[in-house]
Amino acid sequence: MDTAAVLHLGGQALFLTAKLCAPVLITSLVVGFTVSLLQSVTQIQEVTLSFVPKALAAALALVVCGHWMISELVSFTHDLFASVPTLVGG
Repeated sequence: MDTAAVLHLGGQALFLTAKLCAPVLITSLVVGFTVSLLQSVTQIQEVTLSFVPKALAAALALVVCGHWMISELVSFTHDLFASVPTLVGG
């Protein structure tokens, strides 16, 4: 296995990680921004008011996108195991 193959697999793994994290992170970002804007307008500075909606939105994003996330991960793993003979040179 040469360095180009290792770098290619590492790049694919990092891209998959970013793709799988995106729904939860973007949802949390949007909800956090909305709650922060609401807190700024109403001048309510409560910590739980920003935490609870983000936690609920992240959980909802996992429920909605969970099947897609698992299928992407299984597909990557299946492709990785299928390419093992070519990677080891056999």
